[in-house]
Amino acid sequence: MPNEPAITVSQLNRKAKTLLEQGIARLWVEGEISNLSRPASGHIYFSLKDDKAQVGAAWFRQRQRGPAIGFKNGDKVLAFGRVSIYEARGNYQLIVEQMEPAGEGVLKQRFDALKKKLLAEGLFDDDRKQELPALPSRIGVITSPSGAAIRDIVSVLGRRYPAASVVIYPAAVQGDAAPGELISALETAVERDECDVLIIGRGGGSLEDLWAFNDEALARAIAACPIPIVSAVGHEVDFTIADFVADVRAPTPSGAAEIVVPDQRDWLRRINVLAARLARVGERAVEDRAQQVDWFGSRMAAAIRRQLLSQRHDVQALRGKLVQLSPAVSVQRSITRLSALQQRLASGTHDTLSELNHRVALLGRALHSVSPLATLDRGYAIVLDSEGKAITDASGVKSGDEIRARLSKGELIAKVTKVVKE
Repeated sequence: MPNEPAITVSQLNRKAKTLLEQGIARLWVEGEISNLSRPASGHIYFSLKDDKAQVGAAWFRQRQRGPAIGFKNGDKVLAFGRVSIYEARGNYQLIVEQMEPAGEGVLKQRFDALKKKLLAEGLFDDDRKQELPALPSRIGVITSPSGAAIRDIVSVLGRRYPAASVVIYPAAVQGDAAPGELISALETAVERDECDVLIIGRGGGSLEDLWAFNDEALARAIAACPIPIVSAVGHEVDFTIADFVADVRAPTPSGAAEIVVPDQRDWLRRINVLAARLARVGERAVEDRAQQVDWFGSRMAAAIRRQLLSQRHDVQALRGKLVQLSPAVSVQRSITRLSALQQRLASGTHDTLSELNHRVALLGRALHSVSPLATLDRGYAIVLDSEGKAITDASGVKSGDEIRARLSKGELIAKVTKVVKE
C-alpha cells in the first residue's frame, strides 16, 4: 500500500493543467499546420509541427478574426496563445488566441527589436506616464474618419458621458503613409491644445495591418505628447509599440472610450448616494445644532432672567433713592409735617383759647362782680358829662348842662335843671 493516498486521473490532469498554465506565460509558437479540422461549432483544431515534434492546438471561434478561414494544412504560421491540458483526454495543447502567417516573422523581429530599444530608453516607464482627467470636457480621436473604430468610440462616449464633445483628427491607419499622417494629426492636436485627452488607434487586423502603430517616429511623438493619450489599437490580444509608450493602453477602441470618461449612470448613482449621505449628515448636524441651540437658548434665557432680575432690583433701588430725593416726597413730607403742625397748632390754639376763655370767664365773673354794670343791674346809673367823663361831684355841674345817665340797659340824655351840692 502507498504511504500517501492516491489521486484520480481527473485530479492529476487538473494539477498538470494548473502547473502548465501558471508556469508558462503566453507566447508565440512557429510551426506548420497539420491535421486541420473545422467542426460545425466553428472552432478550429489542428497540430503545429516542425521537423522534430508536434503539439495539438485549439483555436476557438470567439478568438478568431481576420484570415482565419484561409489557413490550411501545410501553412507555416505564428500562433500566439497559452499552454493548457484538455483534462478529459489528458492532451497537452496550445490554446491559440491569435495566428498569423509565418511570413510576418520578420515584422515580429523588428517589433521585438524596437520594443527592446525604447524600453532601454525608458519610454515605457510608468513614472513618465500622465494621469487621465477625471471629467474631460473635450476628447480628441486620432483615427480614420471612415473606420469602425470612430463609430464605436462616438457611440460609447454618447452613451456613457454625453456632456463631453468629440474632436476627430483624421489620419490613415494602414499603409505606408499612415505613420506620417498619424504623426501630423497628433501634432495638430498638440498645437491646437483644445482637448483634455486623446485617443489614438484603429480596429483589429493582422500584424501588417497594425504595423503603422509600430513606427518608431510615431512612438516618440506619442511619448512626447503633453496631452494624456490612450492607445486603442486592434483587439485585446493585439499589442503595438504605441500601446507601450501611451499613457494608458486600452484593449479596444470601445474600451478606450470607456476608460477616458466616467459612466454617467455610475456618477448619478454616486451622486445620489453622496446626496443621501449628505442629507443624513445634514440632518444629524441640524439635530445637533438644534440641541445646542436649545441648550444655549435655555442658558441665555436663564442669564437674561438673572440679568433682568438684577436690573429690576437695581431699578427698584434707584427708584427708592429717587423717591427719597424726589421733590414730591419732600413736599409731601413737608405737607405731612405742616398738617401735623397745623393739627398741633389747632390743638394748641384750641387748648389755649379754651384756657383763655375759661380765664376770661373767670375774670369776667370776677370783673362783673366789681363792675359798675353789675351795680347798674341793681338800679344804679352812671352819670357822664358831655365829654363822657363820670360825674362824681355835683359841684362840677351847673344848671342847663347836658348829661348822660347810663343805665343797665340803655342811656338817658338829660339837662341839669338844678344842682344840689352836698
